[in-house]
Amino acid sequence: MRNKEYLSIAQLAKILGISRIAVYKKVKKGQIKAIRIGKSFAIPKEYMKQNFVDIIGSPLEEEEKKDIDKSVERTVKEYGEVLKRLGRE
Repeated sequence: MRNKEYLSIAQLAKILGISRIAVYKKVKKGQIKAIRIGKSFAIPKEYMKQNFVDIIGSPLEEEEKKDIDKSVERTVKEYGEVLKRLGRE
């Protein structure tokens, strides 16, 4: 996609640091506005500038971060050995 007014799914995925499939799913759900060009999608750069925070989500609050940390600790405590074995495969 050479038009400088638009981003491809792959370009947006790289910018956001997420997979192309994750971006594609957001487009399909309507969370990211895109136009269809043949079999591909094009995301207007102007839309991205206006809606960037909506697309990536708002920053986590400290309480949310603590909840996530507790959940990770609990998971590692309960499934640590299994996770280690899966990591070796």
